Amino acid sequence: MLYEKERTLIVAMGKKLLASGLTEGTGGNLSISVEPGKAFLISPSGMEYTSISPEDVVLMGWEGEVLDGSRTPSSEWELHREAYNVRSEARGVVHTHSPYATAFSTLGRDLPAVHYLIGYAGTSVPCTPYALFGSSELARSATPALAKSRGVLLGNHGVLAVGTSLEKAYATAEAVEYVAKIYAYARTMGEPRILSEDQMKEALCRFATYGQQREQ
Repeated sequence: MLYEKERTLIVAMGKKLLASGLTEGTGGNLSISVEPGKAFLISPSGMEYTSISPEDVVLMGWEGEVLDGSRTPSSEWELHREAYNVRSEARGVVHTHSPYATAFSTLGRDLPAVHYLIGYAGTSVPCTPYALFGSSELARSATPALAKSRGVLLGNHGVLAVGTSLEKAYATAEAVEYVAKIYAYARTMGEPRILSEDQMKEALCRFATYGQQREQ
């Protein structure tokens, strides 16, 4: 089986997506770019995450052709391909229907920097116009927003997140949901204070040295 390690990771992350509440049922999808500009792996269409095996993950060519696998790929494969086209550094893409961020997407407004963890995506999370799920229009509508941020609110739909790995794309989707949840809570108490561009730049610089650094 081609790319067994990457297929297994998609299966594991799909289960994590469901267990964490970032999606429900068969909603959302995940992919890994294994040959940038040529091929990517993507979760199958309409299958329960708990029943997906590595063999069910589909290897697709950049023009939408199935290169390996017997399943029908996610209907939103074009959305993933365009994400890779726009973000050349991306190797993983996660699409969720997480409840707070999805609720915010129905307002048609960008998610502002109410918490520094929005820095996983950028200095804000742009919201795109509504487009039919699985459509070429949806893929095209997301590209301008993706050029600005690693996380995007798909209008009246959900979240799209990219990363230099599938794990980092997941972390971005998780952070977007967290910030949307904080914003929703804050709005029930008053008008949240938004972090300034300078404050966000400072936070992003701190992110670069956060955590365990590789020994020299």
